[in-house]
Amino acid sequence: MNRSVTTRFAPSPTGYLHLGHAYSALFSHQKAQQAGGRFLLRMEDIDVGRCRSEFHDAILEDLAWLGLTWEGPVRRQSEHMAVYANALHRLRERALLYPCFCSRREIAEEIAASASAPHGPDGPHYPGTCRTMDPQVRRERLDRGDPHALRLDMQQAIHQAGILGWSDAEQGDQVARPEIFGDVVLARRDVATSYHLSVTVDDHLQGVTLVTRGTDLFEASHVHRLLQALLDLDRPLYHHHRLLVGTDGKRFAKRDKSLTLRALREAGRTAEEVRTMALGQDRKETM
Repeated sequence: MNRSVTTRFAPSPTGYLHLGHAYSALFSHQKAQQAGGRFLLRMEDIDVGRCRSEFHDAILEDLAWLGLTWEGPVRRQSEHMAVYANALHRLRERALLYPCFCSRREIAEEIAASASAPHGPDGPHYPGTCRTMDPQVRRERLDRGDPHALRLDMQQAIHQAGILGWSDAEQGDQVARPEIFGDVVLARRDVATSYHLSVTVDDHLQGVTLVTRGTDLFEASHVHRLLQALLDLDRPLYHHHRLLVGTDGKRFAKRDKSLTLRALREAGRTAEEVRTMALGQDRKETM
């Protein structure tokens, strides 16, 4: 038994869980069980404008119905904003953050005006408008209370961290390439943190040693490895699993209401049937 193996399932309570979520939760739970380790549950609820208490409760109910159990209390990110603020403070002390006052429209217009805007996994890179802003103008805008996000100065961050690597259980050792994202946002103007920052900090604080998640987040691990190095956080192993897709080849989404666990249960499916469907042993019937 290897109690040092700790996995987690970390949904956002912005809708009901669907079949793809079930697969991800079962995958993570199974990896912990196989190693005799720990399986944790975390609610990634930093977006208070979209998260709902009824979805939080429904997630707990659906996972219990599937037969999953987890250790300890459920960590809710919204209750730990001070922790993320401290991480931002540490990055600010290293001169790695800068305020970005640009609106989405302004960013889009500047990108459109560029003949060769670099692109990354999330689309075109931020053009760096506010990175080179005159320090006095920046101070005046901050003193005035102008809304802004906080961006990571990617070039400086990579310079300080050096060459980094991380490992995926399926695809092996990787050289971290966080530059493919450009200057990522680490705190939004309406939310005082970001997915990249909060998930990286939480995995460290919860002692997660094996991060299991879908292949759609594979590239994000480059940024997370950089943040681990900058904040002196533990480096976990990653296992990016396949995504469940429908007959149209598109991944499941919360808008696919017919395949939410709640809808399947109400349609008479048993927990065992849904587990089988999620794990891919009954795909022809369900798709």
